[in-house]
Amino acid sequence: MSIRVVFLTWVTMKKKSTPTRKVQKKANNFFEDVYEVVKLIPRGRVTTYGAIARYLGTKMSARMVGWAMNAAHDFASVPAHRVVNAQGLLTGKAHFGTPTAMQRRLEKDGVKVVKDRVQDFEKRFWDPSKELM
Repeated sequence: MSIRVVFLTWVTMKKKSTPTRKVQKKANNFFEDVYEVVKLIPRGRVTTYGAIARYLGTKMSARMVGWAMNAAHDFASVPAHRVVNAQGLLTGKAHFGTPTAMQRRLEKDGVKVVKDRVQDFEKRFWDPSKELM
């Protein structure tokens, strides 16, 4: 077993108990927890790596959420394109098939993107901590 897997398992086992949420956490599987949240992001909205990390109530960082999203690009059921950085930038675009694939998917959802930045980010931002409680 790799050091990364051992670390992820150890850290996810350290999760605090939290109030009931719409996303049922899976024991010891941080990536699956992230994917369950991302599946709930409505079309036309975006969220951030940090917002997902805060919602899950773990000591995991936004960077760990980014790792989970990087691993999700092959999963059709996970709309990874709806997760951007805290300034609304498409920082994950390099992990999609082409340099413009993430932007095209967002625009198909109705989100306007100019120079790799979500326009009206504050209006489009979907905060799982508020929306799912």
